[in-house]
Amino acid sequence: MGRALIVAALLLIAGVIVWATIGGGLQDTVEDRLEAEMVARGIPQPMAECMAGRMAERLSVTQIRKLEELRAQEGEAVVPLSMAEFLERVRRIGDNEVVEVTASSAAICAFSGG
Repeated sequence: MGRALIVAALLLIAGVIVWATIGGGLQDTVEDRLEAEMVARGIPQPMAECMAGRMAERLSVTQIRKLEELRAQEGEAVVPLSMAEFLERVRRIGDNEVVEVTASSAAICAFSGG
């Protein structure tokens, strides 16, 4: 009984790892959360969807968590944000790679119709 339980637990863990890495399950979740946060801040849905995909592929979990710090400072609009306002808030995070990936994603998605 004990061995069967251990084998079942290991198979479950292996299945989750395969789903997360090969199936893209975790990336899809991160991408969906990024998209939802950008839409909530006023970025149009097609643009947010395009940007979220690129950002989820290129940024680490730690960098993506930094994007949670996009709160408005005193005197700033909460929502909706223009793209310039959004990028300014991203710049304030202080991570040059996050700024570069976000800005390049915005540019590529704007020109591709995303």
